[in-house]
Amino acid sequence: MTKKGKKGPSVTAKAEDRHWHGKRVKARAAKNASRTGSKTLGPRKPGSSRAGAAQGRAAERSSGATRRPDAPELVHGRNPVLEALREGVPGTTLYYMADSDERVREAIKIAADRGIPLLECGKPELDRLTDRAVHQGLALQVKPYRYAHPDDLLQGTAPLIVALDGVTDARNLGAIVRSASAFGASGILLPERRSAGVNAGAWKTSAGTLANMPVARCTNLTRQLKAYQDAGCFVAGLDAHGGSSIANIPAADGPFVLVVGSEGKGLSRLVTDHCDLLAHIPMFGHAESLNAGVAAGIALYELARQRHT
Repeated sequence: MTKKGKKGPSVTAKAEDRHWHGKRVKARAAKNASRTGSKTLGPRKPGSSRAGAAQGRAAERSSGATRRPDAPELVHGRNPVLEALREGVPGTTLYYMADSDERVREAIKIAADRGIPLLECGKPELDRLTDRAVHQGLALQVKPYRYAHPDDLLQGTAPLIVALDGVTDARNLGAIVRSASAFGASGILLPERRSAGVNAGAWKTSAGTLANMPVARCTNLTRQLKAYQDAGCFVAGLDAHGGSSIANIPAADGPFVLVVGSEGKGLSRLVTDHCDLLAHIPMFGHAESLNAGVAAGIALYELARQRHT
């Protein structure tokens, strides 16, 4: 959660004093310029609102989190639990069924070495705890996640922050965290409302990288993007009709915020208005769009390439 009145580290120079400030002005002028003719990343064409709502509910049910609000937050399955333990995910209890599988034995050993309580139980109990998910006889109860403050993401002279706008599937959040960790991002920014949070589904998909990737929450995303701009960051949003290709982003080597929207709706209008530039991912096949996790991974790879060449 956010901390009122906290001041985080500044990013060396104000926006207007940085060498790319002129590029930002030009980028803003060209943001809504002519549309590209190639297929690009972006929201699918609007369909039935009922169908979209049904898809959203289905995604939440299959995200890996338990369905009952009073159920514990669990990572389940042999590989996800073992990866989580190896990465130091903060667990409170390891539930296991007696099994000779090597992964189960290793999970028990790691949990015991870390002082995580062990509880042997039968299949009916694990079925109940995981709401009949595929647990393979192993589940890890996870501590409630402690969010960072948005200012904490402004570390170093050239932070790379990933802000999510309307991404409500915890699996997409976990996949984005994993890509952010792989390509050197400083942290993830989430709005407090209408957004996935760090739950068991996110832990599972992140393959343990959430243990080392700070995630911050803000009460107002557009206000926080403005604060990042005032701190010297260049803000670029992924949009199907962005005037620039993700391969040609100005100021990619400086303090940077990449904004990723949902697959269905893309970026909201207010967030779009607060971006310095809108960029697209060129696509040459038959797919009309990419989901948020895949799109963020491609964009982060390209930004990392530009930042390190």
